[in-house]
Amino acid sequence: MQIGDIIKRKRLELGLVQKELEVRSGVTQSMISKVEGGSAENVSIDVLRRLAKALNCTLVDLLPEADKKQR
Repeated sequence: MQIGDIIKRKRLELGLVQKELEVRSGVTQSMISKVEGGSAENVSIDVLRRLAKALNCTLVDLLPEADKKQR
């Protein structure tokens, strides 16, 4: 599961459409769509922090399990 899939799942769990997440996070609906669709490259930490806050989770919660493991 990729970051975009995780964000979409969390958004849907809260019953939000992308436009509502835009209002909560300040991240444009266009960017949210790109992130969820996997077409956004090099998403900034600031964008991820704002999305995490709007989704009531931590930034780490948005990371795939493989990225959470220490090497």
